[in-house]
Amino acid sequence: MRTNSEGHIIQLDGVRFIAVGLVLLDHLIVEINIIPFGALGVTIFFVLSGFLISRILLKSKEKTYGTQGGFKKYLRKFLIRRTIRIFPVYYLIIALLFIFNVPPVRDKLPWLALYGTNIYIALHKTWLGSVDHLWSLAVEEQVYLFFPFLIFFISKNKLVPVLGLMGVFSILLRAYIFYSGRIPGTNFVTMGEWTVTYVSTPTCFDSFALGGLMAWMQLYKNDLFVKFFSKSWPVLLGLLGWVLIQWWAKSLAQPFNFPYVVLDRTMSSIFGFTLIGRAVMGFKGWMAAFLENPVCIYLGKISYGLYLYHNFVYNHFHSGPMHPTVRLFRKIYQYIPSLEGNIAFEATVVVALTVLVASVSWHFFEKPINALKDKYAY
Repeated sequence: MRTNSEGHIIQLDGVRFIAVGLVLLDHLIVEINIIPFGALGVTIFFVLSGFLISRILLKSKEKTYGTQGGFKKYLRKFLIRRTIRIFPVYYLIIALLFIFNVPPVRDKLPWLALYGTNIYIALHKTWLGSVDHLWSLAVEEQVYLFFPFLIFFISKNKLVPVLGLMGVFSILLRAYIFYSGRIPGTNFVTMGEWTVTYVSTPTCFDSFALGGLMAWMQLYKNDLFVKFFSKSWPVLLGLLGWVLIQWWAKSLAQPFNFPYVVLDRTMSSIFGFTLIGRAVMGFKGWMAAFLENPVCIYLGKISYGLYLYHNFVYNHFHSGPMHPTVRLFRKIYQYIPSLEGNIAFEATVVVALTVLVASVSWHFFEKPINALKDKYAY
C-alpha cells in the first residue's frame, strides 16, 4: 500500500479522478452517448465512500469503545470532520444559486438545504434541472447519519453479515420496484420507476456495503485482502462483468429493463470494489503511472468541487441562452464558425472552465477550511 507522509493512500486520488471523469464524460457527450458512464462514476464514489468512512469509523471505534464518553467522542469527531469537508462549499453554491435565482433553487430550497433532493426526486419521479446531480450528495449524507451507529454498535464479527444483508436488501428492493411498477404486459418500467431505484438511499446500499466490507477485510483479514487485491485480474473481471451487463441491457428493446434497473448498480459496485481495492494495494506499471500522475492526483483532490460545479458551468439541457458559457460559445463561433457543433471542442472548453472554477474554490475556500480538520484528528 503506497501512502504519503500523512497516511493518505496515493492512488485513491487517481480513482477519484476516474470517477469524476466518467461523470463529466457522460454529461459532456450526452447528445451522442448511450453508455451510463456517469452512473458508473457515481457508484465508484459510493463504494469509495463506504470504504473510507468504514475504515475511519472502525479505527476510531477501536480507540474509543469501552472508554468513558467513547461513543460521544467517536461520533463528534466523525460528524465535525465530515461537516468541515462537505458543508461549506455545498452551502456556498446553494447561496450563490439562490442569490442569482437559478431555477429551481428558490422553489426547492428546503430540499436542498436539508440534503433531501434525492427524496424529492424519488417522491415526484422527476428531476430538478441544474441541481439534478446533488442527489448523490444527499445519498451520502443520509448514509453518514446511520453508518456511525452501525459500525459502533455492531461487533466486528457480526458486521460482515449485516453488510451482506444490506447489499441483498438493496438488490431485492430494486427488483421489487421493478416488478411492481412494470408497464402491463411488458418486462420494462417507465423512467419514473427507474428514477426511484436510482436515487433512493436504500437502493444504493450494496455500493456502501461493499465499501464497508473492503474496510473490514483490510483491518481484520489483511492476509485475505492482500491476497485478493494484489492481482489485477479481479479488476478486469469486474470490468468485463460491467460491460456484459451493458451489452445485455442495450440488447433489449426498451431502455429501462431488468439488467439496467436492477443489476447495473451491483455490477458497477463490484467493479468499483475491485478497482479501489487494487489501488489501495497499489497498481503497477502503466496503471500506476496513470493513477500517480501529478495531474490525476490533483484532479482527484479537487474532484468534489469538479462534481459540484460542473453542472453549473454548463449543462446541455438547462444552460439557457444567457448562461455565461453559452454566451462564450456564441462569441467564439462568431470568429470561428467552423467550431460550432463540435462536441470535442465544446467538451474541452467546459472541462477547462470546470477545472478553473474548482481550482479557485479549492485553493481559496475549501483547502483553508479543510485544514481545520487537523484539530479533530482521529
